[in-house]
Amino acid sequence: MENSNSTLSSVEQKRSANPSEIHRFIKRFFKAPSAYLSVCLLTIVLLAAIFAPLLAPQNPYDLTQLNILNNKLAPGELAFDGSSYVLGTDGQGRGIWSGILYGLRTSLLVGVLSAFAAATIGTLAGLAAGFFGGRLETLIMRIVDLQLSFPTILMALMMLAVLGQGVMNVVIALIIAEWAVYARTSRGSALVEREKEYIEAARCLNLSTPHILFRHLLPNCLPPLIVIATMQIARAIGLEATLSFLGLGASVTEPSLGMLISNGYQYMLSGLYWISFYPGIALLITIVAINLVGDRFRDVLNPRTL
Repeated sequence: MENSNSTLSSVEQKRSANPSEIHRFIKRFFKAPSAYLSVCLLTIVLLAAIFAPLLAPQNPYDLTQLNILNNKLAPGELAFDGSSYVLGTDGQGRGIWSGILYGLRTSLLVGVLSAFAAATIGTLAGLAAGFFGGRLETLIMRIVDLQLSFPTILMALMMLAVLGQGVMNVVIALIIAEWAVYARTSRGSALVEREKEYIEAARCLNLSTPHILFRHLLPNCLPPLIVIATMQIARAIGLEATLSFLGLGASVTEPSLGMLISNGYQYMLSGLYWISFYPGIALLITIVAINLVGDRFRDVLNPRTL
């Protein structure tokens, strides 16, 4: 029993060093020059999305602010009312700059919401499978194996064929398509951690199962899950853009980078490149920034480099 108490007390002491751990993590994160670039890019993207109503000269999805006479204007070309559109307009007279800012909000919302919800569901399922084992583990992992046997895009397409268009339906489809990745990862981490001394000590002290799961097991399974969640946000944004490009994602009344790219695709061979090109660049920058941050998380949280 004394061993159990000492093991748990050492765990608590490690937790009490949280501020220094955070400081050390930040120092290691910014050790590579690429970390500054990735954080700067991601910060710019986030600020552009948050302050879109202040930065955009028009609400691109408010029909009262659109003038069809200003359609397909080249970047910098003057409109009929004397105003200028820095990145041009699309076929509906919608400013590309305004569309990108509002589209970023939708794309980031879909990415963060779907990744967070999928991580929550998948992590809980994986922890339960790894900790309890037996028939529960077999059932959960067979469902995960079945889920992962389908390509993610195919699973999302099937879900949207049932649910229909809409941002929230895209989020639901991506949650269903992505939760299994977290379940398999958290189950693998739980299998390793449940055999360690601190879990044995918690059991000897007769702590409740939820207490062991969420206060002891889960924190030690988080590092790989944080890395996967960061990468999955970028993946979800790319999938949303793909689905919207195919006409199955966001509806025409909801801003989305994929929808903007789709709107200009038909004009690509007629010289009106800007309608798809600039939203495509914005999507590329967003995904690259998130992936770079995810790469740094992976390097910093890798136990072999600690």
